[in-house]
Amino acid sequence: MSTTKKVTFTAVAVGIGLVALSACGSSDSGSGTSDSKSVTLVSHDSFNVSKDVLKAFEKRSGYKVNVLKDGDAGAAVNKAILSKDNPQGDVFFGVDNTLLSRALDNGLFQSYEAKGSEKIKPEFRVDQDKHRVTPVDSGDICVNYDKKYFEEKKLAPPKSFDDLAEPRYKDLLVTENAATSSPGLGFLLGTAAAYGDGGWEGYWKKLKANGVKVVDGWEQAYNEEFSGSAGGKKAKGDRPLVVSYASSPPVEVLYAKPQPKQAPTGVATGTCFRQVEYAGLLGNAKNEKGGKALLDFLAGKEFQEDMPLNMFVNPVREGTKLPELFTEHGVTVDKPETLAPKKIADNRESWIKSWTSLVLK
Repeated sequence: MSTTKKVTFTAVAVGIGLVALSACGSSDSGSGTSDSKSVTLVSHDSFNVSKDVLKAFEKRSGYKVNVLKDGDAGAAVNKAILSKDNPQGDVFFGVDNTLLSRALDNGLFQSYEAKGSEKIKPEFRVDQDKHRVTPVDSGDICVNYDKKYFEEKKLAPPKSFDDLAEPRYKDLLVTENAATSSPGLGFLLGTAAAYGDGGWEGYWKKLKANGVKVVDGWEQAYNEEFSGSAGGKKAKGDRPLVVSYASSPPVEVLYAKPQPKQAPTGVATGTCFRQVEYAGLLGNAKNEKGGKALLDFLAGKEFQEDMPLNMFVNPVREGTKLPELFTEHGVTVDKPETLAPKKIADNRESWIKSWTSLVLK
């Protein structure tokens, strides 16, 4: 997920995304065209992969990988749809289950079943008749909290959606715009799943009355507004609650010097929505052969094992080993909120429109 969620502060990378992928060729290459020796991946800002893993693929396949990062996931998907007749690249990674129907309905991808797809866990497989997208990762969008703030205030952190609307948490929460941000939309869908068609709007009225703050995207919310991130401390963020990911705490540990024994941030596990990210071969890709090789790579064991400590998401391939730091400091969400793809497709646009009127106006 989205993720979305670019990370830019100097010493520490926090959340599902990390720093720009300098080793992947030009990420601002303009046209994004590919010749037979190169392949272009279009993605959101949080795409990241270890240099040695990428170089091994490049050496094995013979293709130089160019990565074009196009902002938050929601913005990147919209741009890809608008440019589908003359795409910026060959493969798009980062469309998630909240936006998938929009991409498919607009004919963004062509059919291709990636090698190794049979090893992807069945619960993540979609579009099985046409194979237009390949599942790559999953994660849970959840409210994170600043442990230090709540300890100093002698206040128990929230655990559920209901808690967030309580007066004791007034003016503490920052979230992302559901119309422009993947985690923001995921959080909205989580409330729709929790409260149903007749209840989610009333819930957001309560959140608004309780001082929820809305910003454009994940990076601003987490790194500038949230008091619990390294980026937030630098920016003097004053909101101890933020919509982020269940896998955000391990990042705070991994990049802190010295590393703490426990993560300084926690997760309200009763506020989570399950996100799944996909990749697909763009409909008018200039290098279809290279794009197919790249999709095989994204679904393969090497990339899947590399993801947890680079993009801080869960692999979808069966039997993939998880790093100890990721499992020790990450949070397992046993019962995340979910919605059927058709439910999302049928209601997403009307929900966003209603949410915008309720919360932003």
